[in-house]
Amino acid sequence: MNPVVQRIRRAAKAAVLVGVLAVTAFVVPPSAVQSTDVSLVKIRHAQGVAVGGADVVWILAIGSDARPGQDMRRARGDALQLVGINARTGAATAIGVPRDSWVSIPGHGREKINSALYFAGPRGMAGAMRNLVGIEPDYVMVTRFPFFEDMVDDIGGITVTNPRRFQDPYLKKEGFAKGLIHLDGYNAMAFSRIRKGLSGGDFDRSANQQRTLRGIHARIRSQADRPGFIERGVMTVMEHMATNASPAELFELAQAVAQVDPSKITTCVVRGRVGFVGAASVVFPDVAQARRLGREARADATLRGC
Repeated sequence: MNPVVQRIRRAAKAAVLVGVLAVTAFVVPPSAVQSTDVSLVKIRHAQGVAVGGADVVWILAIGSDARPGQDMRRARGDALQLVGINARTGAATAIGVPRDSWVSIPGHGREKINSALYFAGPRGMAGAMRNLVGIEPDYVMVTRFPFFEDMVDDIGGITVTNPRRFQDPYLKKEGFAKGLIHLDGYNAMAFSRIRKGLSGGDFDRSANQQRTLRGIHARIRSQADRPGFIERGVMTVMEHMATNASPAELFELAQAVAQVDPSKITTCVVRGRVGFVGAASVVFPDVAQARRLGREARADATLRGC
């Protein structure tokens, strides 16, 4: 199909969807919207992303370990991935940060980075990530793990390549086999959260989270051309979302994710050494490496080394 025609059809489709989403945002009673499962916070300077444009958008994805009844935006972050998407080139990258990394949290001194969410909410976590990597995310997305499980189930599960067999007596007693494995929602959660059965601990767990993200992306991309798939996905997320972003931005973000080229995805986990602060076990991150990753990926969402 002619590229110009494709762009026109995509624009028309986006205009129709944005209209539907905008109406929905106004006509759905607030009490009917479940806004405790996922939160997308647009950081002050963010301008959104235009598919086909030149901007790189950065999203800090956080899995909150909030218990039922707790505000997930004021709990500790269990999974931390800084994701960059280049809508112009189709490139994407993920920089994983071990949750026990000992960092500077704006206004709260030095603490484990996962506590930034507890102390200062999504904006505090964005500031802590900026201090470590040198990139302040445009958006911070926080999810509860049960919602993450439902999302994976809704798209039919995911497939990941597992480099080693591991298990956990609580989350996955029978363990995960080495090789290509299919995961439903619960198992995708367990695969992303287990660390005690991994020789690399937090570092290997962060790498597994990136494998999970690749699996989710591959599944979304495989279905993105199905009529209504993106639209239904955005509508479903909106029903469970609290956000200060516009419906148009949500659709543009979903489109940008779907258009990422799997061959242009690069990932890396910030290295470090395990030590102690008082009685607490922490990770002292390699700040020089973290800053190098940030410099390399900031402009084009591409890492050239890890």
